[in-house]
Amino acid sequence: MEKSKADLELGATNQDDSNVDLLLEEPSSRPAWGSKAQYILAQVGFSVGLGNVWRFPYLCHQNGGGAFLLLYFLLLFIIGIPLFFLELAAGQIIRQGSIGVWKHINPRLAGIGFASCVVCSFVALYYNVIIAWSIYYLGNSFQLPLPWESCPEASNQTEMECSQSSPTTFFWYRNALNVTSSIGESGGLDPALTGCLFAAWVLVCLAMIKGIKSSGKVLYFSSLFPYVVLLCFLVRALLLEGAMDGIRIMFTPKLSILGDMQVWRQAATQVFFALGLGFGTIIAYSSYNPQHNNCHIDGLVVSMINFFTSVLATLVVFAVLGFRANVFAQTCVKSNLERLYHLQSTDLLPPELFPVSNVSVAQYSTWYQGLLNETKAQLQNLKIEDCRVEDEMNKGVEGTGLAFIAFTEAMTLFPTAPFWSVLFFFMLLNLGLSTMLGNMQGIITPLLDNFHSLHRRRTLFTVLCCVVGFLLGLLFVQRSGSYFVAMFDDYSATLPLLIVVACEAFAVAWIYGADRFLNDIEDMLGWRPWRVYSYMWRYVSLASIVCLLLASLVRMCLSRPTYQAWNKEEAAKQQLEYPTWALGLLISLIVLAALPIPIMFVQQLLIEWLALRDSRSAPAISSVPGEEEDEEELEKESPADPDHQTNGYLPVRTEDAQDF
Repeated sequence: MEKSKADLELGATNQDDSNVDLLLEEPSSRPAWGSKAQYILAQVGFSVGLGNVWRFPYLCHQNGGGAFLLLYFLLLFIIGIPLFFLELAAGQIIRQGSIGVWKHINPRLAGIGFASCVVCSFVALYYNVIIAWSIYYLGNSFQLPLPWESCPEASNQTEMECSQSSPTTFFWYRNALNVTSSIGESGGLDPALTGCLFAAWVLVCLAMIKGIKSSGKVLYFSSLFPYVVLLCFLVRALLLEGAMDGIRIMFTPKLSILGDMQVWRQAATQVFFALGLGFGTIIAYSSYNPQHNNCHIDGLVVSMINFFTSVLATLVVFAVLGFRANVFAQTCVKSNLERLYHLQSTDLLPPELFPVSNVSVAQYSTWYQGLLNETKAQLQNLKIEDCRVEDEMNKGVEGTGLAFIAFTEAMTLFPTAPFWSVLFFFMLLNLGLSTMLGNMQGIITPLLDNFHSLHRRRTLFTVLCCVVGFLLGLLFVQRSGSYFVAMFDDYSATLPLLIVVACEAFAVAWIYGADRFLNDIEDMLGWRPWRVYSYMWRYVSLASIVCLLLASLVRMCLSRPTYQAWNKEEAAKQQLEYPTWALGLLISLIVLAALPIPIMFVQQLLIEWLALRDSRSAPAISSVPGEEEDEEELEKESPADPDHQTNGYLPVRTEDAQDF
């Protein structure tokens, strides 16, 4: 990155203080993790979140099972690990939050850090609402029987709505959310969810109040407890009938999906968000490490833990859903047989059409598939259909529907259901909390590093962030709030984060230089990382992100964005298009998140142009002996030296130790 002549002239008076090494002097005032284990748990806690429990199993099941796992694993090495290592190394070398890191590399790129903060803010607003939902369900789990185990006794309309859907679906939409029929109907605030949201923000505030000193201790529990619960659920589920059916269906490979570009897009997006790239949290966490920490091993360890956690969660989910599907399929067979024998007694159907009594689900399905098409059509007109475990598993296993409907429904079939319900939602609470702490760290750390006036008021600033987050989060606890959660989840982070990470990769690979960055890592670690990272950053990973970004834009432009609404008259979900005002809000979120990048770029260009104009109008500085050699040395300086003015980069101070 060449420095302008004006930059060199402006810094000529301080040449004796120059530092040609990228590595900063070890700043004693920089807070540090209590231990290496605490740091790894923080990175794992942030990357392993609710998406590992509901989004990854759904995508795996819908997109080829074992084939999707192989595709995901491949993209993890092409996109995930190289970019994860890039962020770890950048934070550890420069020891600043995301704003400071990209400002050091080039002041024109400071907007990348601000864009990360904006995206983190959007995600934190709706992510804490999901934690609030978990708190609501956790509070309702201390009952026997569980309140979503059966339909409530109420008016005929309520009974009909519940019976046409299911008790768990009815409880989710009508009790927990009390949802309206569209995003345009506010319905006012829900008092119970408002209280749960307040409790969620109080938990986050208490965990963040002392910075990494307090959040690091919280992460010991919030990061490890979910693994204990997942293992307990796995052991319990494997002892249930039908669990192996779910696992078999889950891992049956469908290699034909490898030719579907939509599946590649979904797998790449999941890799992208599973590791938390672009949020600035990875950079913030690694900035508190000693500079000689082996961040390369950290990146491989955290990435593999994240992958195997997704596989573990998928095993648990589909073992439980296999049990649930088996129970429902058995109920379906029993109900259909009763109706068939009733029709036989009325002579509406010939006896040779009926299977023998007491058949299994597999036997019933084999019999049904062997019928003539005309007979099948006749039975379907009488609402007698096939009963397949696979069909039952496909119902309600996407996103929040997996956790709050399908999985919740399966737990009602467990012995001692309240115990397992408490365990499950307490696990969701901890998964969400560890990720939420990472989101907040991605906001607070860069701002504290960049705005020095906040240092002495760090505690007050943290509390203020949580208060503002709660007030803005009230949008999501209206009766129509779940529709806004879906909007923010689908659009406020996806495209902006892709833009952020593309800019990060381009900044390191082409502006600063991939080989030069590897040299700095070698100086830091004492050994040189694999050269393949240079090629990945410059070509493969960067090209993959650009392709993913273009595919997402094309998909958004070709079809008008829609959302799932609850129709209480039909007791079913329906796809609705966003109204014009909501579409405008959706586009505004994307633009607002990405806007700091071009704004800060143009602002810095203007500052440099004014400085150059002023330097040209000032009297020429007479040359002194050795000036040419000094200028050549300055041109080789690293942009990560915050204490030297001659390199044309803005200094960023570290936090005071007394604030921690």
